[in-house]
Amino acid sequence: MSLNRVMLIGNVGQEPTVRYLNTGICVASVRLATTDRAYTMRDGTQVPERSEWHSLIFWDKLAETVERYVHKGDKLYVEGKLQSRSFDDRQGIHRTVVEIMVSNMEMLTPKGAQGVSNVQGSQGVSNMQGSQGVSYMQGVQSTSNAPGSPISPAESAPAIVNEDVPF
Repeated sequence: MSLNRVMLIGNVGQEPTVRYLNTGICVASVRLATTDRAYTMRDGTQVPERSEWHSLIFWDKLAETVERYVHKGDKLYVEGKLQSRSFDDRQGIHRTVVEIMVSNMEMLTPKGAQGVSNVQGSQGVSNMQGSQGVSYMQGVQSTSNAPGSPISPAESAPAIVNEDVPF
């Protein structure tokens, strides 16, 4: 038995890169930064803050949602799996990259901040089906439950406030 699962909470580092394949399928790429806080060890040694950058890949309807609603600085929660690929760059050097193929996303940026101001009633969100789900915090809209069964804002989970988050 094996498990390939990634769960991240971080901030979008730059505007998403979105392209459409010849078949019409949307693919979005996002750079996400996660940060380990600085701390002091028991012996007095200071450990500085450290950031990691992750390459996220979104496909199809989830990529279209990223194109419409995700912007630089937004806080995201993503779930997916690691996938690596190799290639030779222009100088002929063999390179390997590790990317996260995202299957689920939650937008954690509060409603009204940086481009997430008006997502209620969006068909691109309410018609999401399959294993790629997206939900909006603050009780706006959620489709990460059963495929093809959108949840109205009244049925969605209560809004999460900063005091509820353990970190």
